[in-house]
Amino acid sequence: MATDQTPENYITSVPNTSIKLLFVEMGVGYDQHGQDVTKAAMRACRDAIASNSIPAFRRGSVPGVSSDQMKLQIKLGVPRPLQSSLDIQKVKSVFPYGDIMHIEVVDGGLICSSGTHVEELGDKNDDCYIVNAAVYVGY
Repeated sequence: MATDQTPENYITSVPNTSIKLLFVEMGVGYDQHGQDVTKAAMRACRDAIASNSIPAFRRGSVPGVSSDQMKLQIKLGVPRPLQSSLDIQKVKSVFPYGDIMHIEVVDGGLICSSGTHVEELGDKNDDCYIVNAAVYVGY
């Protein structure tokens, strides 16, 4: 689903100094059936955060910083021809908490053949869309 935002409207300096960076999580997501770049981007973001726990914000490990002060910056590598169809609001919905400060969409990812075209799974062709994500976490 297209969004009214275009990649030119995104902040293009992720990560930037608007947060005190603690760590970076990276992930890869793909949609091999249905040709939905938003689904691939959401999977990349889930992959980036899926195996991490962030107790520091809830336990006060960073003095004076609570969980409601967690800030995120996200960088997505998306194939250029697909960037205009990326739904940023849906991608944001992947994150259960944290204030998303900036999202940058850059040329990246991949369009390749999945090797099969399965109409029953919503395929329009045999394209597979791959998106890379870097999630910067700080406060």
